[in-house]
Amino acid sequence: MIRPFLIAAACAAVVLSSSATFAQQAGGTAAEAKAMLVKAVAAVKDNKTKALEMFNNGEGGFLDRDLYVFCNKLSDGEFVAMGNPNAKAILGKDVRTLKNAEGTNFGQDIFAGEQKPEGQITEVSYLYPKPGADKTPVPKISLVTKAGDLGCGVGYYK
Repeated sequence: MIRPFLIAAACAAVVLSSSATFAQQAGGTAAEAKAMLVKAVAAVKDNKTKALEMFNNGEGGFLDRDLYVFCNKLSDGEFVAMGNPNAKAILGKDVRTLKNAEGTNFGQDIFAGEQKPEGQITEVSYLYPKPGADKTPVPKISLVTKAGDLGCGVGYYK
């Protein structure tokens, strides 16, 4: 009688701790987003062509849960990298045209943040769907900065 109880208690403990662990790992943090952005800027400076390929393919640590790199040209706003596998249609479009479900043009804020001096990181808050099947917009903050002739960013969900 005691043995089945102990097995059940152990199973319950595993289930409870694994769901808590999953909840902690569900999304990236602000610190992780900033670290990925700093790494992305370094990659662009080292070899822009290779970096953009890695960003677009989600390779080299540039796609982690719901954290991903995006980049656009500073000259005309054209997206040249989009690490979100569900948003590849955005490639070639102008970042300044991005609007959320409420019609707020957050793309202008992203582009403006990217125009600031190199090394300066700007936070841009807006609503955007998480990567995956659910297209419901949720609060998101993107950290954006200048990387040579590109503007790059990494966002995290609140």
